[in-house]
Amino acid sequence: MLQSSSLQFLENLNNNNNREWFAQHKSDYEQAKKDVLHMADQIIEQLTQKDSAFKGLEAKKCLFRIYRDVRFSKNKTPYKPHFGIIMVPGGRKSSKAGFYLRVKPNGHSFWAGGAFQPDANALKAIRQEIDYNGQELEKILENKTFKKHFPTLVGDALKTAPKGYSKEHTYIKYLRYKSIIVTKSIEDSAFLKKNFIKDTLKIYDIIQPLNHFLNQALYEL
Repeated sequence: MLQSSSLQFLENLNNNNNREWFAQHKSDYEQAKKDVLHMADQIIEQLTQKDSAFKGLEAKKCLFRIYRDVRFSKNKTPYKPHFGIIMVPGGRKSSKAGFYLRVKPNGHSFWAGGAFQPDANALKAIRQEIDYNGQELEKILENKTFKKHFPTLVGDALKTAPKGYSKEHTYIKYLRYKSIIVTKSIEDSAFLKKNFIKDTLKIYDIIQPLNHFLNQALYEL
């Protein structure tokens, strides 16, 4: 669970996204960051009991920087008004499919899983896996429990078939995606409840078959 002050900091940052305000509230940022890292470390501790590959992983290796790279962006606000944590062996530098948590108040928080904007080689490997074993992916996505929480894949998709695949391919609806991800919204109030970590672990278990499928494709990369 989180402290309400951490959510309040992010809301205030969203409304005052400039360097002057941030400098004046640096201590609030540090406290909110500490709070998020503590929660993430608790989640990772539980994940380690499920999968030894998480052993030794620290939340600080999973938390993305709050500072934005604005060099090539039309949006020149200097900070991300959210905390993003990718929980995967290897942390945020891993190229594997993982379990993601975003903390952003007012209906913008979510759990997510899968491969987000994989590079060309990774996307090629994923599409090849779908080509060979699309029935396995479909079984995962159509599972009753999975579909209840994650009705559909989300993200950008090609309007036509990717190069090398027929538009009549049995699994063309999956092959068109540029990312293979699913998301589930989180209410602000959920972060403040004692069972939040327990609920997060349940979502992880539901997402994990998708990540496993994708990581079979990414194993040798």
